[in-house]
Amino acid sequence: MGSDRVDREGLQGRFGFPEPLYLNEHPAHRVWLPSYEIDRTEVTRAQFKEYAFRTGAPLPPAWLADGYALTMEEAAVMDLGLLRRIGAEHFRLDLDTRRASRRELMAAMAADQRRKDRLPVTGVSWAEAQAYCRWRGGRLPTEAEWEKAARGTDGREFPWGDAWDPARLNTGEPDPAQGPPWPGGIAPVGSYPAGASPYGALDMAGNVWEWTADDYAPYPGATFASAGYGQGHKVLRGGGGGVGHYGISYFYRAAARFHAPPETRGEDIGFRCVRPLPARGPGASPGPGEAAAGGPP
Repeated sequence: MGSDRVDREGLQGRFGFPEPLYLNEHPAHRVWLPSYEIDRTEVTRAQFKEYAFRTGAPLPPAWLADGYALTMEEAAVMDLGLLRRIGAEHFRLDLDTRRASRRELMAAMAADQRRKDRLPVTGVSWAEAQAYCRWRGGRLPTEAEWEKAARGTDGREFPWGDAWDPARLNTGEPDPAQGPPWPGGIAPVGSYPAGASPYGALDMAGNVWEWTADDYAPYPGATFASAGYGQGHKVLRGGGGGVGHYGISYFYRAAARFHAPPETRGEDIGFRCVRPLPARGPGASPGPGEAAAGGPP
């Protein structure tokens, strides 16, 4: 787990980063983990919507802006003029909302919402993400669990290997290798299967950052003191589309660490969940996200 890399390219000075790169990943060390399973993809909007409607949990604020929070039951009884205005201002609809009937509007709105069902849920705080995972019988992954699922046991740089390949992830920036830009810079989960980790986990590099369970703190034996340590921040992993404009691969490495206050509801921050598994007998083969090992010693 972690790394011993240093900034030989001078990226800190070139891009004006406030702290040296890589040093919060030091030292590389081995971590032994009990068996667990991790979500193959980030939690989707559709999954979080079901949870919110069943439990009364708050919806992400951005859903009001892009129409995803509107129910068709509400649309069926809403004033038609108001519905037309909502359709024009909060949805991406391929019709003239000024003249569309209620039936046409509702059909187009429902189709627009279905297109968003597979987007990773974003705009949720650390506590809201943890509450969702608990509802599903799990929790947020620790840093070690997340990194193990992302890079396996061979210490690779990225989920797919050591070589940077922009065709295997969504950086949120225009790049012919990644295909046409995604609306809002975020892709539906699982859109880059070639970027799968050794355990088959998808989107562990790029698309959105992911909350982990851990406080942002130094690793055992570390000598670097980040200004963010001891502030109650939580660790983010994976690299979101919001950092793609730097044009560097640093943020998308499996060992890279970022952090934010737990109350942050970033539009490029999502999450996935883990669940413990019963201990396997001697000689049993590990499944996805399992086994006892960390990064390079």
